[in-house]
Amino acid sequence: MSRFAPGARVRVRDAWPERSAPMHLRTPHYLRGREGQVERVLGTFPNPEAIAFGRPGEPRPLYHVLFEQKPIWNEGEEGDTVMVEIFEHWLEEA
Repeated sequence: MSRFAPGARVRVRDAWPERSAPMHLRTPHYLRGREGQVERVLGTFPNPEAIAFGRPGEPRPLYHVLFEQKPIWNEGEEGDTVMVEIFEHWLEEA
């Protein structure tokens, strides 16, 4: 079951686990700590962060999350957006 529904405001966790151990992360560093909006729930998929190291990938919900572009890179026009696939364990309520 998904924790977030379309339209929910979320924040990408501002976590940096790769600083303490080798990691495979699919969450872009430039989005950590940023707020966005869930556009859709894509389903549940094995966690690639575990699979990359030969461990079983526990199923996790995956979302399309929409972000305003300008606050991320300080460029672009009003209304420009960036949509990214992010697993639920990287998201928290905004």
